[in-house]
Amino acid sequence: MMNKAADILVIDDEQVIIDAVVKICALDNYSVDTALNTKSGLEKIEKNYYPIIISDIMLPDGDGFEILEAVKRLKRNSVVIMATGFSTVENAVNSLYKGAVSFIPKPFTVDELLSAVYRVNNYQKIIEEQQTLIQQQKNDEILYVTCPAKYYRLGHSTWVCQEREGTALIGICDLYIKTIDSIQQIELLNPEEEIAQGLSCASLTCSNERSHRILAPISGRIVEVNETIKSNPNLIEKDPYFEGWIYRIIPANIEYEIKYLIPCSSDRI
Repeated sequence: MMNKAADILVIDDEQVIIDAVVKICALDNYSVDTALNTKSGLEKIEKNYYPIIISDIMLPDGDGFEILEAVKRLKRNSVVIMATGFSTVENAVNSLYKGAVSFIPKPFTVDELLSAVYRVNNYQKIIEEQQTLIQQQKNDEILYVTCPAKYYRLGHSTWVCQEREGTALIGICDLYIKTIDSIQQIELLNPEEEIAQGLSCASLTCSNERSHRILAPISGRIVEVNETIKSNPNLIEKDPYFEGWIYRIIPANIEYEIKYLIPCSSDRI
């Protein structure tokens, strides 16, 4: 593996964003390298290894998808966080489909950035450890449980399961849960409220006091909230795909939005 140039590479054409990321990440003792455009970012990725890459989607000479493609092409063991404005939520959702592990809104808060970096840092450790177990042919040792085959997932964050009555259940992927600390509290929306694909539909507070946004895998209207997880949030950790579901919803446009979701049947080895 190449030598690590810094913990994080941030690619953004706004110097104020770069300065903010450098300052915020220093709070958790991360070293940061920077690039102001796609060309410079790609040159740095070619020459160096960065465990975490934070890239804006919209760049003056290209876009964040080129960064994702380069990481994949070069077989870099880097994880990518996309930064996006509200107007490009669809692009951000598409970036999760194409391999980004997380995205953060612009403007972002200190907590949003540090929580995302915390999750992807843990994600990388889990994936590396799982790959080592596979290489050692310890296939019976699993660090996280994949979604049931009939489910669809938004990146590695949330899942959706269509029901016969035209409703759908949504919940949190086990891999996402494994990247955060023990869940202490969950904040949920109410029945009849609307959720939108790629936007926050709930938030978790963990034992280390970090807060994590839960992204809706599809858009729709909430018809039922899983009241059990309010008083017993650990149920999400124990049984994320069945008893630990979050909402039952009536999907708004699942035929269109499903193109950004990954069929969990593809996770089968």
